[in-house]
Amino acid sequence: MTKYRNIFLNILFLLYIIIGSYLSLVNGISHDQFHEQQNWEINLQAVKGIIFNDGEYEVLLNYLDRYHGIAFHYISQPIQFLIHGMVERLGETSLEGSVYLSRHAAVFFVFSISGYFFYLLCLKISKDKNFSLVCVTLFLLYPYFFGHSQINGKDIPFLSVWIISTYLLFNLIEKFYNEQKVEITTVFLISFSTAFLISIRITGVLILLEYLIALIILLNTKNKNSLSFLNENKIFFLLFSISLIFFVYVLNPIFWLNPLEFINSIKWMGKYYHDVCTLTLGSCMKALNLPTSYIFIWLFFKLPILILIGLAIFPLIEKKIFNNGVTTIYYGTLALSTLLFLFIFILKNVALYDEIRHIMFLIPAILIISLYNLYLFNKKFFIYSSIFVIIFFVIENISLKKFQYTWLNSFAKLTDIQKNFEIDYMGVSNRNLQNQIEKYSLKNNISKSTCIYGNNYANVFLQKKGFSCFKTYSSLDSAKQRPLFAYQNARNIKRSDPKDCKLIFTDKYNYFFYNKDIITGKLWFCS
Repeated sequence: MTKYRNIFLNILFLLYIIIGSYLSLVNGISHDQFHEQQNWEINLQAVKGIIFNDGEYEVLLNYLDRYHGIAFHYISQPIQFLIHGMVERLGETSLEGSVYLSRHAAVFFVFSISGYFFYLLCLKISKDKNFSLVCVTLFLLYPYFFGHSQINGKDIPFLSVWIISTYLLFNLIEKFYNEQKVEITTVFLISFSTAFLISIRITGVLILLEYLIALIILLNTKNKNSLSFLNENKIFFLLFSISLIFFVYVLNPIFWLNPLEFINSIKWMGKYYHDVCTLTLGSCMKALNLPTSYIFIWLFFKLPILILIGLAIFPLIEKKIFNNGVTTIYYGTLALSTLLFLFIFILKNVALYDEIRHIMFLIPAILIISLYNLYLFNKKFFIYSSIFVIIFFVIENISLKKFQYTWLNSFAKLTDIQKNFEIDYMGVSNRNLQNQIEKYSLKNNISKSTCIYGNNYANVFLQKKGFSCFKTYSSLDSAKQRPLFAYQNARNIKRSDPKDCKLIFTDKYNYFFYNKDIITGKLWFCS
């Protein structure tokens, strides 16, 4: 029976990967894609510059975003190279567009793999396969994650590698707890995973604090002296430190000629120059001057209500957690490190924008903590409520198709979502808007030389269909010739509408049990 159950679960997981990968390829193109590809190309040229001594490395040194990590490209670029031709043919996109969409598929694949490690983390903390299966199903279907995993080439890979690194940490802690020998492969795996995380985004250095917290709890649980523990495991810590430094150095070309750039990257990214305004509960909150409430507002509206309930009942199950051997270490590490990171982000006033996507990596730990609280409180309540939420997630994913990443919980539905929260800040409505341009042109016999005023990807889905004139929406006021098409999406949805133009299409979606449409884009024809 167990054999057939495992086969069935593996088939479901494979179907999930196939369906999610397909959805990622037919999605719109998020506004970060050009920038991410540019980061890779400049770093690649810098490497060639060092090898051939042709001065290209100077371009990287003078590049504004030289501290953007490129580690995920080591995974995504081979995938993009292999499948972008097929994507270009099947998706009727330009070569540029096919490269961007292929990256989407790489992101979803890595997120799916992280789901397996999320399952293993849940299994470590609970020793219950059914609990772990329910948790990973919630994780994989959570609309916020499911949506971002189709388009977000920075935050989702970072979250995924953080999960993997945490699992490797718990494996290591278990060996220390049981006083088992730590193999050299374990050392290199966790050092490489940590370095890879740091090389995706420099924020990854925070995971070293998670490691430290785990060791402190371990020493207290085992009642061990820290100096004697360090002495007993000095070979491990020496090898870990050396290999970590080596991998971080190798994975980041910006450090090659000056390793001290590592310090500069932490300073630079902590106060990132992009001072974006994020609409938060009706207020425009600037990234470089956020109130303390910013993170908590978004957590309150982004976390599923079931998770908020699980966090709230912690006082009722506290005694069941902290008398449970190695599980205490796992739970304590997740809980204390999450609280510490939130405190650091608030205290240092770290630049955040686009709601909480930059601290998305904290949410898996919050999910595990909360769901385990519910599990300890009442197993039947945990099972029934989780099944209800899973069904609800499926419905929400269907309702929000392409815009799952904007998902908000049902508390937000008591407000005017359009006016109070950021909508389609990644701009994936561009694909549907451009498809409508083609349909309207064919139906009304409009020349394909007609100019299109939209975002930076206005040519990606239309160039291969014969359109040739593409301009930015911001240049619309100086347009001298008509007819023309103009569309708003992403943040420019807040701009003024074009004058004397006919609104021909509105892109929108609707939440389950919500009576207002969420408008993500508008398209006009100006004759």
